[in-house]
Amino acid sequence: MANRTDPLAKSIRGTNPQNLVEKIVRSKIYQNTYWKEQCFGLTAETLVDKAMELDHLGGTFGGNRKPAPFICLVMKMLQIQPEKDIVVEFIKNEDYKYVRVLGAFYLRLTGTDVDIYRYLEPLYNDYRKLRRKLADGQYALTHVDEYIDELLTTDYSCDIAMPRIKKRWILEQNKQLEPRRSALEDDFEEEEEKDEDEPLATGLDDEHEKDYYRGGSPSRERERDRRRDSHRYRDRDYDRDRDYDRDYDRDRDYDRERGRRDRDRDRDRERDRDRDRDRHRLRDDDKDYGRERDRGRDRERDRRDRERGRRRSYSRSRSRSRDRKDREDDRRKRHARSSASPVRDEPKKKKVKKEKKEKKDDGTDHPDPEIAEANRLRASLGLKPLKL
Repeated sequence: MANRTDPLAKSIRGTNPQNLVEKIVRSKIYQNTYWKEQCFGLTAETLVDKAMELDHLGGTFGGNRKPAPFICLVMKMLQIQPEKDIVVEFIKNEDYKYVRVLGAFYLRLTGTDVDIYRYLEPLYNDYRKLRRKLADGQYALTHVDEYIDELLTTDYSCDIAMPRIKKRWILEQNKQLEPRRSALEDDFEEEEEKDEDEPLATGLDDEHEKDYYRGGSPSRERERDRRRDSHRYRDRDYDRDRDYDRDYDRDRDYDRERGRRDRDRDRDRERDRDRDRDRHRLRDDDKDYGRERDRGRDRERDRRDRERGRRRSYSRSRSRSRDRKDREDDRRKRHARSSASPVRDEPKKKKVKKEKKEKKDDGTDHPDPEIAEANRLRASLGLKPLKL
């Protein structure tokens, strides 16, 4: 509950204000003792007292990246989202420099482009010293104007990514901002006008003294030329920076367009590669299917050939066994004929004839099966066979 954003807070740049701080830094702030003890229950009014107690600025430091109190108060401002008038009063506070820097940092995160340039550029005239804690835990000396320039020109400050803002010359072209005017420029113009319009203080007729009091002194003219040249050089530097920003934006747009074309080309090339891969895969599948079909046909042909060979071998073995049996029978018959005598064969023939006679006398071999059955019954009873 203590880490939840105020329900009445508005979304900044389409997201929760606390999401402007990276998740890792945000989680370290939530776990910090200063956040739990000193930032709990703060409001827009009581936040000023904590900001007045600051004695340095910084992000995270040390081996475990411990957050500084400055960044904890920035997180608290993102959580409660104070009104714009309060933030402006923070920036205009001249008594406490860390309160001013805290308001400037918060406005850089949440303000519009016009408000950022309008309220932060006047702080270029603040040359007070600041203590800044570095990542290794050591302190470094900086100034308010240097830190404001860092907020306006760099992408990261105090381990927080700064939202992108438009260049100043673009806002000037769109008539949203007036051309920047240095605070020292008015002083230079006043001194020049004073030197030119200064009346003669004495009535000396010496031409050299007249030139001296009119501003014709070589040292004074040298000083005036030096100031005018410094002002001209400053304008030239500003124009050069604006031209550099314009060229940088043009190059960046060109690089972005070229990168987009390269991505489109890579995407088309990848799509063609996928299409060719699918085509080759289908072709390989067709080849595999045809190869599998041919293999199945070969297996079927081999099976039929084996079955046909098995039948041939079976029929051949049957015919061979039949031939062997016939030869065995013929050999046995020849052996029986050669070993049997004619005298012994006659009684056998007579016995066979007697058996035939007996069978004929019995009547059981009658061609009519019913009569043959009746004769068998009569023979078993000891009766004579039927004679038909």
